[in-house]
Amino acid sequence: MRPIRIALINDYDVVVEGLATMLRLYSERVVVRALSTSNDVSAEVDIALYDSFANPPADRGIIAELMANARVGKVVVYAWDAEPTGADALAAGAAAVLSKKLPAAELVDALERIHADDAAPAVYVGRSDTAGSIAGDWPGREEGLTQREAEILALIVQGLSNADIVEQTGLSINSVKTYIRTCYRRIGVNTRAQAVLWGVNHGFVPDRKRRR
Repeated sequence: MRPIRIALINDYDVVVEGLATMLRLYSERVVVRALSTSNDVSAEVDIALYDSFANPPADRGIIAELMANARVGKVVVYAWDAEPTGADALAAGAAAVLSKKLPAAELVDALERIHADDAAPAVYVGRSDTAGSIAGDWPGREEGLTQREAEILALIVQGLSNADIVEQTGLSINSVKTYIRTCYRRIGVNTRAQAVLWGVNHGFVPDRKRRR
């Protein structure tokens, strides 16, 4: 049986490159045919895996655009907040929502089940103790930021307020404030303006402009 053909989609080159690197460990089962910071998948793929770093997990516009591409078999969303937002993504037409807490082997298992139509559209949630262990790369990782802190900082760099971040991520306001505090400590800043400047200088500007 041939490997599943995958396209990886995200606004940040570092994110798709990191996820591609992780999947290379399973090259006999999945092969990455396209890396994209746009939604224009030019190669024939079985699954377009949309990594929702710093974007809503249930971004209906992205899902619809990928589904309309005749080269894409199925669309799968890859997100931290898979469970609370998964219903929206599935309603928009995604074949599944995969949690970034899934260990690598379970992620590949899930992709194979989705490709083989062995399961109805569903949300795959990983174990909490594996959070952040296999989710690829992200801006700020080399500076010690966790992926969640990096996602919050990316949203700040894009101009979102704390209230906007709450709405977009589904986190509580207290959780957002906690991530901001820990992020600021790691990068050595005290104000939002300093955080934005740091982010601009460290790869937190998307490689393309998000259409809203």
